[in-house]
Amino acid sequence: MNDWPEDGGYGRGSANSQPEGPRRMSHVQRPQVPQQPPRHDQGFNQGSQGYNPNFTQAQNAGYDSGYSSGQVYGGPQGGGRGTVPPQYAPGPGAGGPGRPAPDWRKRIKIGSIVLVVAVAAWGIGTYAWASSQMRNEVDLSKVIERPAEGDCTTYLIVGSDSREGMSAEEKKKLHTGSAEGKRTDSMMILAACSSGNTMVSLPRDSWVTIPSFVGSESGKSFPARGGSKLNAAYAMDGPELLVRTVEFNTGLRIDHYAEIGFAGFANIVDALGGVELNIEKGFKDKKSGANFQAGTQTLNGEQALAFVRTRYAFAESDLQRTKNQQKFLSALANQAATPGTILNPFALYPTLGAGLDTLIVDKDMSLYDLGKMFFAMKGVNSGDGKSMNMPLAGSAPQGSLKWDMPKVKQLVQQIQNDEKVTVESNR
Repeated sequence: MNDWPEDGGYGRGSANSQPEGPRRMSHVQRPQVPQQPPRHDQGFNQGSQGYNPNFTQAQNAGYDSGYSSGQVYGGPQGGGRGTVPPQYAPGPGAGGPGRPAPDWRKRIKIGSIVLVVAVAAWGIGTYAWASSQMRNEVDLSKVIERPAEGDCTTYLIVGSDSREGMSAEEKKKLHTGSAEGKRTDSMMILAACSSGNTMVSLPRDSWVTIPSFVGSESGKSFPARGGSKLNAAYAMDGPELLVRTVEFNTGLRIDHYAEIGFAGFANIVDALGGVELNIEKGFKDKKSGANFQAGTQTLNGEQALAFVRTRYAFAESDLQRTKNQQKFLSALANQAATPGTILNPFALYPTLGAGLDTLIVDKDMSLYDLGKMFFAMKGVNSGDGKSMNMPLAGSAPQGSLKWDMPKVKQLVQQIQNDEKVTVESNR
């Protein structure tokens, strides 16, 4: 069927000199096509196919190809070439123009909170673990007739010759011998005061009175025993009687007790990677295994133990040994009580593990108190305090040493009142 007139028209020629006016073409009904989601390949194709007859008016309402407004992919927004249709524009967080700038202040704040929480959790966990490893075995409540408390915190620090847990090979290596039981190899009072810390060594051969006491295990009462060496008290009834004897002869109350054996001492030094020490004069001692040259050097566990135990290489054997013990313990504390050790789990855990196995303390001593003790010793080493031997007045029976009691009384009074210690040791 041809709807165009036979007598001329566009495309077939016309006899009229004027173009014919517009005519309405008969409506052709097209079949209905189900509406589908818009696709990039609908409408005018990018290729050479031209018009797509399946593109309906209904589909055109759901998708604007951009051709009607002059918008083409690849141009700037707002018309013309390159404008991306809204439904295909990248949303926030997709890396496109709609992505908001990162809030670095918020991120840093959240990161800081997470770090603080992690450090706190690590610290609490370490504290709980170390506290569970402490051997709170000494019961100072069993000590009778105790002096009044003073203004400073006092520690009785004891190095014993305990060989507990050591193999035959370790005993040989450390030159400890194989004697049974344990005795006090060194004793010192550490007074932690706001006026300055003071470390006072008590020679093991000090001539003292062992007062009456109640047995820590038996609960029986024992009479006083005058004229004995100080280390005999430990041999008779252990730490409790040693504390009782020190308090009785000095008048100074002991707040805490700490004791470490041979193995624990050497292990702590090795866990720290050695301790640097300046040895002013070289010496040798076959019994302790000491063989030192003068000068600054790093001592390992075996060497450190030989250094603090040597006595026969010196003229004043016990006094020189106590000076060496003070010097080394201060250097040990100075190296252990540092951020590099405390904040480094790879250094802190081995150090605590090495010492806590053989460290015996009183029942009231916490890990915090132990830390304060180390920092007080560090203060002595750094010059914020004083180290000295107990003032002596001469010799006593059995090659023992007699205390200068007037000076001892003055020293104790200054510590009790938290005053700067001015008393000097005469040897």
